[in-house]
Formats: sequence, C-alpha cells, structure tokens
Amino acid sequence: MSGDTPDPVRTRAEPGTPERVETETERLERNWSEILQELRVTQTGTQILTGFLLTLAFQPRFADLSQLQIDVYLVLVVLAALTTALALAPVSLHRALFREGAKEKIVILTDRILKATLVGVALVLTGTVMLIFDVVVGPVAGFVAGGLTLLVIVFFWVGLPALVHPKRGRSPRS
Repeated sequence: MSGDTPDPVRTRAEPGTPERVETETERLERNWSEILQELRVTQTGTQILTGFLLTLAFQPRFADLSQLQIDVYLVLVVLAALTTALALAPVSLHRALFREGAKEKIVILTDRILKATLVGVALVLTGTVMLIFDVVVGPVAGFVAGGLTLLVIVFFWVGLPALVHPKRGRSPRS
C-alpha cells in the first residue's frame, strides 16, 4: 500500500454483524448509493402526488368546491411543488459539486434534505386524503381521515424505526 491510501475504518452495520472494513471514501460512496435508492422512491412519489393535485383543478367538479376547500387545495399544490423541488435538490447539488471533492458535504446535506422531503410528503399526503374525504363525504370525515393518515405515517416513519432501533435492545429476529 502506498502512503496516499487512507487507513480503512472498521464499522458494524448493526450489532451482531461482522465488522465492515472500508475506507472513508468507500463509506461515503456506500452512503451515497443508499441515499440514492431512497431518493428514487421519494422523488417518484412526490412527482406522482404533485401531478395528481395539478390535474384536480381541471376536473368539472372542481367548481363545486367551497372556498375553504379551494384554499386547502392551493396550499397543498404549493406544498407539493416545494416538496418535489426539495426531493430533486440533491440532483442539482450533486451536479454542481461533482468531482469537487465534496462527497461528504453532499451526503450530509442530502440526508437532511431527504428528511425534510419526508416531512413534506407526510403533510401533502395527509392534506390530500383530508381534502378528498372532505369533498366526497364531508368535513368531519376529512379531518378524521387526515388525522388517521397522519397517525399511520408517524407510526410507520417514526415509531416503527424507534421500536426496532438496535439501541432499544432486542431486535425483531431475537
């Protein structure tokens, strides 16, 4: 090995697994690849949800919406557009910093962007379910459906990871 080669870092993916030996560069590349997989799912989801919302204004029944429903719809469109832009931001970030030796900064910032994107997706999804139930069944059903949607999202996106986190003790396999 030459003196330019960084020393490998030993890490464990999770308790009870063999150590992973990789250089800092290899770790950053692995982290970036894992983030890219998450981004692909998130970007597709945000784009589909945004597209769905954008088509609603052109439906004949849109004229029947109350002013409050229209206001909620417009807030959702703006939030969906911002969430989509946020989900696509890592692509622009990577393009701007490609081959500039900024992989660590890209990985750290993209991780934060992805977390913010998930918050945006949760809000848009909750609001969309609320609006649909409000239009189809009524405002009470809209708030109930929206609230339940938010609870389910919080459970699966926050609660479940907290329950199975290795630091909590026993894993689901034990």
